[in-house]
Amino acid sequence: MIPRTLTAELKRMLKKFPIVSLTGPRQSGKSTLLKNALPNYKYVSLEEPDNRLLCQSDPRGFLATYADKTIIDEAQHVPDLFSYLQGRVDSAGREGMYVLAGSQNFLMMQSISQSLAGRVAILKLLPLSHEELRRAGMLKTSVEEQIFHGSYPRLYDKDIEPAKYFPSYIQTYVERDVLLVKNIGDISKFIRFMKLCAGRIGQLLNMSSLANDAGVSVPTIHAWLSVLEASYIVYLLRPEHGNFSKRLVKTPKLYFHDTGLACSLLEIGSAEQISSHYLRGGLFENLVINRVIKHALNKGAEPAISFWRDKTGNEVDLLLGQGKQRKAYEIKAGATYSPDYFKGLAVWSAHTGASKTDCAAIYTGAQSLTTSQGRVVPWDKWDLDA
Repeated sequence: MIPRTLTAELKRMLKKFPIVSLTGPRQSGKSTLLKNALPNYKYVSLEEPDNRLLCQSDPRGFLATYADKTIIDEAQHVPDLFSYLQGRVDSAGREGMYVLAGSQNFLMMQSISQSLAGRVAILKLLPLSHEELRRAGMLKTSVEEQIFHGSYPRLYDKDIEPAKYFPSYIQTYVERDVLLVKNIGDISKFIRFMKLCAGRIGQLLNMSSLANDAGVSVPTIHAWLSVLEASYIVYLLRPEHGNFSKRLVKTPKLYFHDTGLACSLLEIGSAEQISSHYLRGGLFENLVINRVIKHALNKGAEPAISFWRDKTGNEVDLLLGQGKQRKAYEIKAGATYSPDYFKGLAVWSAHTGASKTDCAAIYTGAQSLTTSQGRVVPWDKWDLDA
């Protein structure tokens, strides 16, 4: 098993809460992490029909069988169980009794908010981080290889080619997760919609345009996007527009939680194709922002990120942090520094009064630079704790 950074936070939360919830995309390594980190816990999956039937028909009997120190995987399949768990942990008054794992964040959080609020520590596990792959000696050598392979653990554990892994992953995801949440009549239309989303990586999300291209209504696009978000396929990066003029963009940008999955949807067949692909810049931007998100989630924190763009086209790709602690980053797929990297950052600094030390350009080059406008940092040498 590739060691997971989140393990330390998981064990810490089990000492403070009676229940810990662990969500994340299918095959992100949740079950493997839990089984290895908690060898003294029983494990039961509600994806197995007999376990699910017992839990549905006799929840008290189920909890009598699994009275303490139990991992309940795919717990979202039996939402009624959460009410019985409330009574169980309240009467016991102990920490670390249960871990609830699942790949459907919407269904999990809905059940938790209704029955277990205040009793659950919520953690999220995404596919392997840059740091985890580097420590394991499995990090791909080029940016293009890293984008193309993505970071799902099975690709690295079993040395599977992305072209063989992702098409079956997408099919399984649609059949097992999408249909669980939403009754979608035409599966082919939904897969086409996913491909159209991949073609919009790093772009402002135009719902009307996406609806027209997908051949469905705007309300349907909203519903389908919520499904992709809830199952950790895509996320929306929100713009920063507070305390500024009305001349700022308020539309979110679309990204994928895994660039390898996005490449498969874009029908990119090799890492070499990425070098000349029209979305190379967007895919690299996606890779960098994913690194920031995983860094935060692996510490048990929600990432405080946004972007900034005015209506004349000046833009900062990533704002990290809040208030006076906020830092601004421009993300460039080029390997050669250009003063143009700081064009948007200079406008943002003038608006906010931010120091040049709070501005940096992240690029694919190998050399760290200090300029009069700010720092230039190789993306793979970027210290996110600095």
